[in-house]
Amino acid sequence: MRRIRYDYDTFAGDLHALADSIDGKFDAIVAIARGGMTMAHMLGEYWDIRNVFVVNSIGYEDTKKLETTKVFNVPDLVPFERILIVDDIADSGETLDAVVKRLSARYPDKKFETATLFYKPHKSIVKPDHWLKSIDDEWIDFFWSDDLKRIAEKSR
Repeated sequence: MRRIRYDYDTFAGDLHALADSIDGKFDAIVAIARGGMTMAHMLGEYWDIRNVFVVNSIGYEDTKKLETTKVFNVPDLVPFERILIVDDIADSGETLDAVVKRLSARYPDKKFETATLFYKPHKSIVKPDHWLKSIDDEWIDFFWSDDLKRIAEKSR
Protein backbone atom coordinates (compact mmCIF):
# COMPACT_ATOMS: atom_id res chain seq x y z
CA MET A 1 0.00 0.00 0.00
CA ARG A 2 1.40 3.37 -1.01
CA ARG A 3 1.48 5.97 1.76
CA ILE A 4 0.97 9.66 1.00
CA ARG A 5 1.94 12.45 3.41
CA TYR A 6 -0.83 15.05 3.48
CA ASP A 7 0.53 18.36 4.73
CA TYR A 8 -1.32 21.36 6.13
CA ASP A 9 -1.02 23.57 3.05
CA THR A 10 -2.50 20.89 0.79
CA PHE A 11 -5.25 20.25 3.34
CA ALA A 12 -6.14 23.95 3.62
CA GLY A 13 -6.39 24.34 -0.15
CA ASP A 14 -8.39 21.13 -0.51
CA LEU A 15 -10.76 22.03 2.32
CA HIS A 16 -11.39 25.41 0.72
CA ALA A 17 -12.21 23.68 -2.59
CA LEU A 18 -14.51 21.21 -0.82
CA ALA A 19 -16.26 24.02 1.10
CA ASP A 20 -16.82 25.97 -2.10
CA SER A 21 -18.42 22.90 -3.71
CA ILE A 22 -21.02 22.68 -0.90
CA ASP A 23 -23.69 25.33 -0.34
CA GLY A 24 -22.80 25.56 3.38
CA LYS A 25 -26.28 26.34 4.64
CA PHE A 26 -26.15 24.01 7.64
CA ASP A 27 -27.42 24.53 11.17
CA ALA A 28 -24.66 22.36 12.62
CA ILE A 29 -21.54 20.41 11.77
CA VAL A 30 -20.69 17.07 13.36
CA ALA A 31 -17.09 15.90 13.18
CA ILE A 32 -16.29 12.21 13.33
CA ALA A 33 -13.39 12.07 15.79
CA ARG A 34 -10.65 12.28 15.21
CA GLY A 35 -10.22 12.66 11.44
CA GLY A 36 -13.09 15.10 10.96
CA MET A 37 -12.28 17.44 13.85
CA THR A 38 -9.88 19.78 12.06
CA MET A 39 -12.23 19.89 9.07
CA ALA A 40 -15.28 20.70 11.22
CA HIS A 41 -13.48 23.47 13.07
CA MET A 42 -12.27 25.13 9.88
CA LEU A 43 -15.59 24.70 8.06
CA GLY A 44 -17.36 26.24 11.05
CA GLU A 45 -15.04 29.24 10.81
CA TYR A 46 -15.41 29.47 7.02
CA TRP A 47 -19.22 29.32 7.04
CA ASP A 48 -19.59 31.10 10.42
CA ILE A 49 -21.33 28.10 12.00
CA ARG A 50 -20.82 27.98 15.76
CA ASN A 51 -22.74 24.74 16.30
CA VAL A 52 -19.82 22.37 15.80
CA PHE A 53 -19.98 19.00 17.56
CA VAL A 54 -17.98 15.80 17.79
CA VAL A 55 -19.11 12.19 17.73
CA ASN A 56 -16.59 9.51 18.59
CA SER A 57 -15.98 6.37 16.61
CA ILE A 58 -13.35 3.71 16.59
CA GLY A 59 -12.91 1.71 13.40
CA TYR A 60 -9.12 1.49 13.08
CA GLU A 61 -6.17 0.76 15.33
CA ASP A 62 -3.31 2.56 13.53
CA THR A 63 -3.66 1.17 9.97
CA LYS A 64 -5.49 -2.02 11.03
CA LYS A 65 -9.26 -2.07 10.50
CA LEU A 66 -11.24 -3.39 13.47
CA GLU A 67 -14.07 -5.92 13.11
CA THR A 68 -16.80 -3.51 14.25
CA THR A 69 -17.11 0.24 14.43
CA LYS A 70 -18.05 1.71 17.79
CA VAL A 71 -19.99 5.00 17.88
CA PHE A 72 -20.33 6.92 21.15
CA ASN A 73 -20.65 10.43 22.67
CA VAL A 74 -23.51 11.32 20.35
CA PRO A 75 -24.26 15.07 20.64
CA ASP A 76 -27.65 16.64 21.27
CA LEU A 77 -28.87 17.69 17.82
CA VAL A 78 -32.52 18.36 18.72
CA PRO A 79 -32.41 22.13 17.95
CA PHE A 80 -31.00 21.67 14.44
CA GLU A 81 -32.52 20.70 11.09
CA ARG A 82 -29.75 20.41 8.48
CA ILE A 83 -26.52 18.85 9.74
CA LEU A 84 -23.25 18.15 7.94
CA ILE A 85 -21.26 15.13 9.12
CA VAL A 86 -17.56 15.37 8.23
CA ASP A 87 -14.67 12.94 8.21
CA ASP A 88 -11.28 12.97 6.55
CA ILE A 89 -11.81 9.87 4.38
CA ALA A 90 -14.41 7.32 3.35
CA ASP A 91 -12.03 4.35 3.22
CA SER A 92 -14.09 1.24 3.92
CA GLY A 93 -16.99 3.60 4.61
CA GLU A 94 -17.93 1.62 7.70
CA THR A 95 -17.25 4.48 10.13
CA LEU A 96 -19.27 6.97 8.11
CA ASP A 97 -22.04 4.42 7.66
CA ALA A 98 -22.14 3.59 11.39
CA VAL A 99 -22.26 7.25 12.41
CA VAL A 100 -24.96 8.17 9.89
CA LYS A 101 -27.08 5.19 10.96
CA ARG A 102 -26.67 6.04 14.64
CA LEU A 103 -27.52 9.72 14.20
CA SER A 104 -30.42 8.99 11.83
CA ALA A 105 -31.87 6.49 14.28
CA ARG A 106 -31.65 8.95 17.17
CA TYR A 107 -32.82 11.95 15.09
CA PRO A 108 -35.06 10.57 12.30
CA ASP A 109 -36.55 13.99 11.48
CA LYS A 110 -33.18 15.64 10.75
CA LYS A 111 -31.54 16.14 7.34
CA PHE A 112 -28.00 14.74 7.37
CA GLU A 113 -25.40 15.19 4.65
CA THR A 114 -21.87 13.84 4.62
CA ALA A 115 -18.57 15.28 3.42
CA THR A 116 -15.06 13.85 3.18
CA LEU A 117 -11.85 15.01 1.59
CA PHE A 118 -11.08 11.55 0.24
CA TYR A 119 -13.34 8.78 -1.05
CA LYS A 120 -12.38 5.26 -2.13
CA PRO A 121 -15.19 4.38 -4.60
CA HIS A 122 -13.97 0.82 -5.18
CA LYS A 123 -13.79 0.06 -1.46
CA SER A 124 -16.23 2.25 0.50
CA ILE A 125 -19.68 0.85 1.30
CA VAL A 126 -21.10 4.39 1.32
CA LYS A 127 -20.69 7.31 -1.04
CA PRO A 128 -20.39 10.65 0.75
CA ASP A 129 -22.77 13.37 -0.41
CA HIS A 130 -19.74 15.60 -0.93
CA TRP A 131 -16.08 14.65 -1.45
CA LEU A 132 -13.07 16.16 -3.15
CA LYS A 133 -10.68 13.41 -4.23
CA SER A 134 -11.20 9.80 -5.26
CA ILE A 135 -8.32 7.46 -4.46
CA ASP A 136 -7.67 3.73 -4.68
CA ASP A 137 -5.53 1.88 -2.15
CA GLU A 138 -3.35 4.71 -0.86
CA TRP A 139 -2.99 5.30 2.86
CA ILE A 140 -3.09 9.00 3.72
CA ASP A 141 -0.80 10.16 6.52
CA PHE A 142 -2.62 13.32 7.59
CA PHE A 143 -0.52 16.09 9.14
CA TRP A 144 -2.58 16.01 12.34
CA SER A 145 -1.63 12.36 12.86
CA ASP A 146 2.09 12.53 12.32
CA ASP A 147 3.45 16.10 12.63
CA LEU A 148 3.50 16.21 16.43
CA LYS A 149 5.09 12.74 16.55
CA ARG A 150 7.84 13.86 14.13
CA ILE A 151 8.49 17.02 16.16
CA ALA A 152 8.73 14.98 19.38
CA GLU A 153 11.16 12.55 17.77
CA LYS A 154 13.40 15.42 16.61
CA SER A 155 13.51 16.90 20.13
CA ARG A 156 14.68 13.66 21.74
